[in-house]
Amino acid sequence: QVKVVQSGGDSVQAGGSLTLSCVVSGHPINHTCMAWFRQTPGKEREGVAAIYTGGLARRFSDSVKGRLSISADVAKNTMYLHMRLLKPEDTAMYYCAADLPPRYSETFCTLLGHEYRAWGQGTQVTVSS
Repeated sequence: QVKVVQSGGDSVQAGGSLTLSCVVSGHPINHTCMAWFRQTPGKEREGVAAIYTGGLARRFSDSVKGRLSISADVAKNTMYLHMRLLKPEDTAMYYCAADLPPRYSETFCTLLGHEYRAWGQGTQVTVSS
């Protein structure tokens, strides 16, 4: 059974940094697409970053480009979201997601939630001004 567990959410001041972690158990994450999404009450879920764990391809939403980065350690079956220069508008519940079937060629993974099969429980990030 696949399990996705997130950690790292916190309350920080604007301009600060934070790293979120996402550990997948029950399935290897090499050569697959993984992504981070966020949601605030009353708003649609927004994909912010995606990574192809078998290569170099990354994708970011315009709202976070240049401030957030994404990485994965396949040996630890863990994905990370590195957040810097945080703004109050980054306040949200953040979710990690994995599309588990392997892809053996470089892939620009999407930020479309319906393409991801396994989801974490969510972790809150609050940025105060």
